[in-house]
Amino acid sequence: MNPIAQELNNTIKQAAPHVYEMLSDMGKNLFFPEGILTQSAEAKLKAHRINATIGIARQGSCVLSLPSVTKYITEIEPDNYLSYASSFGLLELREKWLKELYVKNPSLGGTAVSLPVVTSGITHGVSILSDMWVNANDVIVMPDMMWGNYNMIFCVRNSARFVTYKSYDDALTHFNIDDFERVIREQAAHNDKIITILNFPHNPTGYTLSREEATRVAQILIDVAQKGTNVVAACDDAYFGLFFEEETSKESLFAKLAGKASRLLAVKLDGPTKEDYVMGFRTGFTTYGVAADANLDRVYRVLEKKTAGCIRGNISNCSHLSQTILVKSMEDANYKILKQEKFDLLKSRATAIKEVLKDPKYAEGFDVYPFNSGYFVCIRVKGVNAESLRRHLLDNYGTGLISIGEDNLRVAFSCLEEKDVKTLFDIILSGINDLR
Repeated sequence: MNPIAQELNNTIKQAAPHVYEMLSDMGKNLFFPEGILTQSAEAKLKAHRINATIGIARQGSCVLSLPSVTKYITEIEPDNYLSYASSFGLLELREKWLKELYVKNPSLGGTAVSLPVVTSGITHGVSILSDMWVNANDVIVMPDMMWGNYNMIFCVRNSARFVTYKSYDDALTHFNIDDFERVIREQAAHNDKIITILNFPHNPTGYTLSREEATRVAQILIDVAQKGTNVVAACDDAYFGLFFEEETSKESLFAKLAGKASRLLAVKLDGPTKEDYVMGFRTGFTTYGVAADANLDRVYRVLEKKTAGCIRGNISNCSHLSQTILVKSMEDANYKILKQEKFDLLKSRATAIKEVLKDPKYAEGFDVYPFNSGYFVCIRVKGVNAESLRRHLLDNYGTGLISIGEDNLRVAFSCLEEKDVKTLFDIILSGINDLR
C-alpha cells in the first residue's frame, strides 16, 4: 500500500475506526498523490524566475488559447476556464455550496460536515461512492423501483448485490416504510456492513417522503447502526428542492443522518444539474457526514483527499468552465428569484397532472403512483404490457414514454407542456383500450 494511503488510513482508524471498516478495498488504497501536483504547487510559490512544471500551454502570463474558442466566452478570462481545475474542485464553489447546504437544510445547523468535493455530475459522484465504499458481494438495499443506471454502477462495475424492498403499498397510497425496515433489519442481522441509497425526490416515481416518513427512515438506520452494523447511507439528492406539496419533507435525509452514530456514514450526492437546470455542465458534489471520537476535521480532510484521489485517477479533474460559471451564477443578485421562477413552472405542471388525473375515467386503465416532487410521475397500467403499450403509443400516436418492468410507465413532466397534460393521459388511456 502506498505510504500516503497508509497515513490517511491511520488517521481514520484512530478517530473513526468504523468509517475505516466501511471503506472498500479500493477506498483504503486511495490517496491524493503528492508528486507532480506538490512540486507544481511549490514552484508556484517559489519559482519567481522560471516555472516549467505544469502541463498547461502558456504564452506570457496567460494560458494559450484559440480565438475560435474564446470569442464565445466574453465575460470570463481564459485563465479562469481553460486551465485545469483542482481535482477537489474550485475552492470558492465548494465553499459556496457548503454554505447553501446549511441554508437548504436548517436542521443540519450545528453538525460539522466535510467540504463538498466537486464531481463530474451526480452520476460520477455515485460512481465514486461505489469505488470508495463498495466491495464485491456487498449488500445494497434498494427500492424495487429505481434508476436503471444504479445497476450498471454498483453491480456491473463493482459486483455488489441488490436486495430490494417494495417501494409502495399495494394500493399505491404511500411509501412502504414497513418493508424498508424489514429488509434493512434482515440484512443488518446477516452482514457486518449494509449500504442503502436514499433517492428523494425519487426517480422514477417523483415521490419524496413526508416529514414523518423521513424521521422514521432516519431512526431505523440510526438504530441499526447503534446496534452494531456499519451503515453507509447515500442520499442521491439529484432533484433536491423540487418539493411541491406542504407535507413533503423539504430537507435531505442527510441532515437527519450526518454525525448521528459512529457506525453510520452519511454521504450526500447532489449538484446544480437539476437544482440550477444545468444538465450539460456535468457538475456535482460529494459531501460526508460522520461521527468521530476526535479530530473530526482531520477525518473529513482524509475523506476529501481520498475522493479527490479517486477523481485524479479517473478523469483528473472536472470542467473548469462549468465551475466558474456556477460561481458567477450563485453570486448573481437575481439567482434565487430566477430559480423560483423555474420551480413555479414545474410545480404548475405537477399540479395540472394531479387535477387531470382526478377524473375517474383514468382508473379504468391505470393506477397512479404517489408523486409530489421532482421530474416524474409513474403509472401502473392494467391489463396490458407496459413495453407493448410504450411501442404502441410511439408507433400509432407519436407519443414517447419510458416503460419500467411489465406494468409501469414513466412520464417526465419536466419536459411536458402544461397544455398537453390532458391530451397525453387521454392518449395513454386510448392506447390501453386499443391493446385490450
